[in-house]
Amino acid sequence: MSLTNLTNAEFLVKLASDAPAPGGGGAAAMAGALGAALSSMVGNLTVGKAKFAAYEEEMDQMLAEAEAVRLQLLTLIDEDAKVFNSFMEAYRLPKATEEEKAARTEKIQAAAKLAADVPMEIAENCAKVLVLAKRFVEAGNPNVVTDGAISAILARAALRSAAYNVVINLKLIKDAAYNEKMYGRLQELEAKSAALEEEALAKTDAILA
Repeated sequence: MSLTNLTNAEFLVKLASDAPAPGGGGAAAMAGALGAALSSMVGNLTVGKAKFAAYEEEMDQMLAEAEAVRLQLLTLIDEDAKVFNSFMEAYRLPKATEEEKAARTEKIQAAAKLAADVPMEIAENCAKVLVLAKRFVEAGNPNVVTDGAISAILARAALRSAAYNVVINLKLIKDAAYNEKMYGRLQELEAKSAALEEEALAKTDAILA
């Protein structure tokens, strides 16, 4: 069964259990999806209102983007669990002979890259949520500006959480070029997300002042 078909209570029970998946990656994706949903909420409470008519077209487009990101993040909850399970299967491969050891190492390396790629995709999508949240705070209905701010906070937390999952898997990967690329992208995402969250919260504070 897809993890996203569980009720909220069922998902949390599974997350809290001794089952290895879902884990931090799935939790990060869920937090990012919650952030995307809150951005959509701000948009839905902005469109169709005469006082925000100047932003109608932009809000419609942003709403479509927020929903697409939300659905993608939900998909990544299951993807994260799948790659973790593949990773564990690779570790269980036989290693009695040199040939088996070599094949096992190759499988582990491939699985580790997948286990890093999925949380990186989670982080990338959370960065998209932050862009949307900042703009919803700036141009959306000010009566729900705090929901936009919380969207930004959740997305940033989710991005940072996913980044840790990337890093722990990079520690297992021997491909220096791949690692350099991934670390570089993480640095970009961290810097961008920090700035976006700061701007979104500064605008929120100004509206609330």
